[in-house]
Amino acid sequence: MLDKKYFKAFQNIVGKENIFDDKAHMIAYSYDATRERYEPDAVLFPKDEFDVSNILKYCNENQIVITPRGAGSGFTGGALPANGGIVLAFEKHMNKILEIDTKNMLAIVQPGVVNMDLQRHVEELGLFYPPDPASEQYSTLGGNVSENAGGMRAAKYGITKDYVMALRAVLANGDVIRAGKRTIKDVAGYNVAGILTASEGTLAVITEITLKLLPKPKYASSYMAVFPSVEHAMNAVFKSLSAGANPVAMEFIDALSVRAIKEKLGVELPEDAGALLIGDVDGNVKEEVAFQIETLQKSFEENGCYTFDVAQEKEKREKIWYARRNVSQCVTVYGSKKLNEDISVPRSKLPEALNKIYKVGEKYGFNVPCFGHAGDGNIHVNVMVDGSNPKQLENGHKAIEEVFQLVVDMGGTLSGEHGIGLSKAPFMEIAFNKAELTLFKSLKKAFDPNNILNPGKMGL
Repeated sequence: MLDKKYFKAFQNIVGKENIFDDKAHMIAYSYDATRERYEPDAVLFPKDEFDVSNILKYCNENQIVITPRGAGSGFTGGALPANGGIVLAFEKHMNKILEIDTKNMLAIVQPGVVNMDLQRHVEELGLFYPPDPASEQYSTLGGNVSENAGGMRAAKYGITKDYVMALRAVLANGDVIRAGKRTIKDVAGYNVAGILTASEGTLAVITEITLKLLPKPKYASSYMAVFPSVEHAMNAVFKSLSAGANPVAMEFIDALSVRAIKEKLGVELPEDAGALLIGDVDGNVKEEVAFQIETLQKSFEENGCYTFDVAQEKEKREKIWYARRNVSQCVTVYGSKKLNEDISVPRSKLPEALNKIYKVGEKYGFNVPCFGHAGDGNIHVNVMVDGSNPKQLENGHKAIEEVFQLVVDMGGTLSGEHGIGLSKAPFMEIAFNKAELTLFKSLKKAFDPNNILNPGKMGL
């Protein structure tokens, strides 16, 4: 429980209508997509950057921990108040698009703006914000920046960090800083905006974001390719890109996932599909789109593809994408609990990585359906277990640790887009050596000497 004197102080900062400690709010802000629960002591809705500064200053002076929160859609516990204290929520007030600069092609937004809202707004002006996490309809841009969110368009357009031009943020002691500029080039000082991106709210609280925009492409097509095996599909991924293909998205669905989609949704997919590659291409002239499709088809067929379908009309494109968008919910046919990890490897290592991942599943007797963003080497590995069986859960976590180790040994990483948060914190020593972890802790100490900002995340 929050001491009454603290509660009164926060009321004075944000107003009585913007602080809550009732049970309903405590439950609502106690969980994210991990489904783990940690109740805070209070939820605060700051009205502006001035409120955030005063809240952090007071918390720092009184050793009250703070967890910044967007929509709570994360898969690793980054927004969970694991140590109680204050949840700082931005969706109520700090949710405005402040500026769309069409001349310089940038947007300035508050952290509570929903990703899809920005996409729709800028597209009306002929512009384009590419990062499209699966949670784009409800995840906030502040959360996207804090976790460095990816998405299906990352193969061509990159991820959130590639679009962050500048940030305003509040340090733990209440000081307000600006990091980055509206300019395309800026090499004055350290890249603090880069350090804050993907920092999971452990270093500062972001209050304003300047994002790069692109011109919206005029034409697009979708494709679906069927392969006899995962190995054929994974070889086609990096070989097609080396051949000059530049797809917006190149999404992978393995045989286990295809079977689950057919069983759960009744979607018509090839019975003998060993793997699917689904994606989009785009461009400003029709010939560019046609060239991309032709390059992909030729390279895919050279690597075993036996069916290649193309769609330009919106309805047909949606039909192709339906299977990919719904695969995550379908794989639950293999187990009541899904241990979902978003590993990433160099694209040329995809065939080897998936072969070894399936062998880990065989070792423990688990189905391990895999799908994801093959175009950028980011695969979602789903170890399916009986959530009511403690032994299966224990072995499932052992399997995940083995997957992490083999991925790191291949030059890959623990997470391509979900972040580290709480759930992957125990595995940081697999990915980083002692000197690197010491450096991370030193950065945390420099930004937040009293450790009030989202403590425990990333093992910090």
